[in-house]
Amino acid sequence: MPKTPKLSHHRRALLIAAGLSASLAAVSLANAQGNEDIVIGGSIPMTGVFAFAGVGINAGIADYVKIVNDAGGIKGRKLRYVPEDTGYKVDVSVAAFKKITSQNKVNLYYGDSTGFSKTINPELERNGQILMAGASFATELNDSAKYPNQFLVGPDYTEQIGILLRHIAKEKPGAKVAFVYSDSEFGRDPIEASEAAAKKLGLTVPVKLMTPPGSVDVSTEVIKLRRAAPDYTIFHGYILAPIPEFVQQGKQMGMTSKWMGTFWTMDSSTVMKMGEGADGFMGVMPYRYYYDTSAKTPMLDKIRALRPEYQSTAYTQGFLTAMLFTEAAKRTLDAGKPLDGKNLKASLNTIKDFDTGGLIGMPITIKGNSIPVGRVYKADMKAQKMVPASDWISLN
Repeated sequence: MPKTPKLSHHRRALLIAAGLSASLAAVSLANAQGNEDIVIGGSIPMTGVFAFAGVGINAGIADYVKIVNDAGGIKGRKLRYVPEDTGYKVDVSVAAFKKITSQNKVNLYYGDSTGFSKTINPELERNGQILMAGASFATELNDSAKYPNQFLVGPDYTEQIGILLRHIAKEKPGAKVAFVYSDSEFGRDPIEASEAAAKKLGLTVPVKLMTPPGSVDVSTEVIKLRRAAPDYTIFHGYILAPIPEFVQQGKQMGMTSKWMGTFWTMDSSTVMKMGEGADGFMGVMPYRYYYDTSAKTPMLDKIRALRPEYQSTAYTQGFLTAMLFTEAAKRTLDAGKPLDGKNLKASLNTIKDFDTGGLIGMPITIKGNSIPVGRVYKADMKAQKMVPASDWISLN
């Protein structure tokens, strides 16, 4: 048999060096991946009609990212928040998404609207790397089959009204409930399902009134409302106007209805703009208000230390979104799985009896695409605060 030729000393040294270099490269690549930032992208409406919320959302996400990074990050990896202003326009938001995802390896994303969430969904599915939440509570998005890589940071709009209806049924069994809603996708969203839910709870719906969103003459609608004589009137699909006009004119006509709103109406600063006549105005809120000190709230304490002035419920929503993003990423990494949309969502859905540090007043469980929990608060105009009108209500 021919002998295997011996390698020269020089060639052997070269091969050893090459092997060592390849090993070092592999180690360095693994280290680089292990130390990569976890990026939260954001389509944030810092200007335009929704800027009042966007500014708060942006600050909430940024503050939670800072808290996590100051504590060492997630398994040694830092969070990095990359927002773009969208002006609350879907086309601008889509362009922002494409820009941010082309320049960064994004695993988590905050969307600014229902329109954007629906438009970008096919891209999320194609991309496969991203878990998304955002400002929308649209009932349509609360569908894990259609929107597998998205979730809502609170109850959807139908669930929000469901929480109000539960409270009403307990407070006044058999009550008459009116729905007043805007002629918009946002406004119409929960009405049909909520009417059915009311009937199941033994409540009646004598009237449903639709108006254009914003400041309009509602005198004709108020007359219809007074004729129906509801015990409760639920407004949905507005921020502020025309709610104060309804309340003021209704009271002038001798109506004794209790008045209620849903999330985007219920920031403390918004309700206080309704004036003295809105004392006792009620609504659903998935989170504690900034100034709520009725229980131990370690996370609210941190927020108040960071920002001694009042922070909006939009701020809390942004902050909690970043908290749940972080928890999903941590659980995915703990399981030794890659951070992609499917794994992140699966990790999110392992959240059971989770303590938000008091941001929500009861432990939360995320089974599907929403967190169907909230509390009814009412306006105390003298104190200039929203105060609890119910216990925490879970639809789970």
